[in-house]
Amino acid sequence: KSMGGTIPPAPANTSTEETSKGKAEEHPEEPVKSPEPESEESDLEIDNEGVIEPDNDDPQEMGDENVEVTEEMADQANEKKIEAINALSEGDLQKAVDLFTDAIKLNPCLAILYAKRASVFVKLQKPNAAIRDCDRAIKINPDSAQTYKWRGKAHRLLGHWEEAAHDLALACKLDYDEDASAVLKEVQPRVKKYGRSNPAETPRSVKKELGGGCISIVFCGMTCFHLQEEEARRQAGGAQFGGFPGGFPGAGGMPGMAGMPGLNEILSDPEVLAAMQDPEVMVAFQDVAQNPANMSKYQSNPKVMNLISKLSAKFGGKP
Repeated sequence: KSMGGTIPPAPANTSTEETSKGKAEEHPEEPVKSPEPESEESDLEIDNEGVIEPDNDDPQEMGDENVEVTEEMADQANEKKIEAINALSEGDLQKAVDLFTDAIKLNPCLAILYAKRASVFVKLQKPNAAIRDCDRAIKINPDSAQTYKWRGKAHRLLGHWEEAAHDLALACKLDYDEDASAVLKEVQPRVKKYGRSNPAETPRSVKKELGGGCISIVFCGMTCFHLQEEEARRQAGGAQFGGFPGGFPGAGGMPGMAGMPGLNEILSDPEVLAAMQDPEVMVAFQDVAQNPANMSKYQSNPKVMNLISKLSAKFGGKP
């Protein structure tokens, strides 16, 4: 100062600067965003809980479909089935499989034997083997709730969410089962998350079809089925008659449906009525009504597409 100079306030600034830098280093403005991927990975792990590696064993013995089953063979098969059930209750799963196999070879046309063996394969965590047995059982008897239940559980073990949901829903439709219903409730959120339920993932051909009134045809079909049930219930004096709990979404709730042109013709067509009585078809219709993008799952299902074509022709539209 005595020489006419001034002392710059650098030290104070420097101190402030250093303090700011220190604070900046202690609290970085852009923290690394690593938790997000970890969270996604964590969600995936949770969703895949209970999913196992597929079993790749050689296909199990199925028996000769063309064999002529004698009364004696049928009796022996029944004895083997009882032994297998006893082994199952004792926890000897492999013995149960062997005994059910013996029963199947004696009477290969009895669907329940394949369904029972499938249940053991599920317990042994051999889902592919269980699915093969269920496929054979369904070929023999397509109306067995237990078969769809075990195939649904097998698909759940493999992480096949859509297939599992379809089979479990059908099992509950045919004969309500608390166990199947519980697994279905577990699977459904995964279907929404990983299944083809996002319209952006729907193939272009399906989008075109949806835009062409296909979903309206589905609602019409469900309404026809609903009216058919009401008529059957009326004739039976109010007795309960099939159907989904609470009815179908949209059934009977569309303005002007009762006066639809062609409705009487549909309700008097035996082929259409027979198709509407098929639980697999009506589960598919309910699925599509709840989420139109799910139509993509049924493009290769001849039962569903044939009924849609028939209904479309009768309503004068194009599927």
